[in-house]
Amino acid sequence: MCAVGTARRAAQCFATVVLPAPAAPISNTATAACVASRAPVSAVGSGTCTGAPGGSCTCPVESPGAGRPPPGAPGGTAPGADVRYSRGAVPAPQAPPTAPPSAPGAVPPGAPGGGRPAPGDSTGHVQLPPGAPVQVPDPTADTGALDATHAAVAVLLIGAAGAGKTTVAKHWAARRAVPTAHISLDDVREWVRSGFADPQSGWNDHSEAQYRLARRTCGFAARNFLANGISCILDDAVFPDRPVIGLGGWKRHVGPGLIPVVLLPGLEIVLERNAARTGNRRLADEEVASIHGRMAGWYSSGLPIIDNSRQDVATTARMLDDVVARSLTSPPNW
Repeated sequence: MCAVGTARRAAQCFATVVLPAPAAPISNTATAACVASRAPVSAVGSGTCTGAPGGSCTCPVESPGAGRPPPGAPGGTAPGADVRYSRGAVPAPQAPPTAPPSAPGAVPPGAPGGGRPAPGDSTGHVQLPPGAPVQVPDPTADTGALDATHAAVAVLLIGAAGAGKTTVAKHWAARRAVPTAHISLDDVREWVRSGFADPQSGWNDHSEAQYRLARRTCGFAARNFLANGISCILDDAVFPDRPVIGLGGWKRHVGPGLIPVVLLPGLEIVLERNAARTGNRRLADEEVASIHGRMAGWYSSGLPIIDNSRQDVATTARMLDDVVARSLTSPPNW
C-alpha cells in the first residue's frame, strides 16, 4: 500500500511493525524505528507512526527510489507484501565469504610458520626451539664462540654453604655482554611450600627425592635457556663423595657441555659468611665445617678451583671468566 498526494508521499511505501507490548519505545536496528507514542520516525523516511499500543503501527520507509531494492528484485520484498518486524528482531546473518584456495605448498594460517595465530589464540604463538643437551664446545670454533664473555655457556658453580657461590653467580650473570640467566638449586628446591623437606632436618628419602626433582628442573630450564640463546649459570653444593648428589646427575640433566667450577675459600671465611645468614640458609658451625672438609675432595678431581678467600665479588667474577675461557678451549675431563 502506497500513499498518494505530494511527490514526496508518492515516493513512500508503508511497512507494518508489530509492537509486542505497550511498554517502552521499540526500535529495530536493522531497518526502521517505530514507537507507539507516534513520535517521528528517525531511522528511515519521515513522518509518524499510527496505531494503538500493543497492536501494530504503520511507519513510512523509503521507497525503492531511495536506494532500496525494488519489490520483487533480489534482496527486496515480494510486490504488495507487508514488511513486519518483531521487537528485537535482527536480520539473519550473512554467510562468511569463502577464502580463496591456498597456493600449493603454502603454510596455512595458524600453523607453525604461518602468518596469523590459530583461532582463539588472542596472544599469538611463538614457536621456541626445544631444549637439548648442552654439548662440549668445539675447540676449533671461531674466536667469538670461545670468548668467555660472549659465548653461550652453561656453568655450574659448586661450593659449600658460605662459599659465596650464589652471590658470585648473580654478579657474573648480570655483568655479561650476552643474555645470561642464574638458577640456584636452593631457590628451586624451596618452591615447595607445603611439605618442604628441609635437608637441615635430616637427609632422608623425602629430602633426596625433592633434591633430585629440583636438580632435574634446573637442568630442564638450563637446556631451554641455551636452546634459545640465553646462557645459564647454576649453583649447588655438590659433594665429591656422594654420587646421589654428585656431578653425574647434573651432567645427565644439562649435558656434557656443562662447565663445573668450584669455589673453595678458607674455612674461617665460610664460617664468617654463614654467621651473617638468616633463616634456614644459616647452618650450625659444626655442619659448615663438615661440609667444607668434604668439599676438599675436589682438589683431586681435576676440576678448576677458585680460592676466593681474599677476593671480592667482582674480582671473583673476573676469575670465573678466565676459568670459563680455559674450559671452552680445553674442556675439563669429568
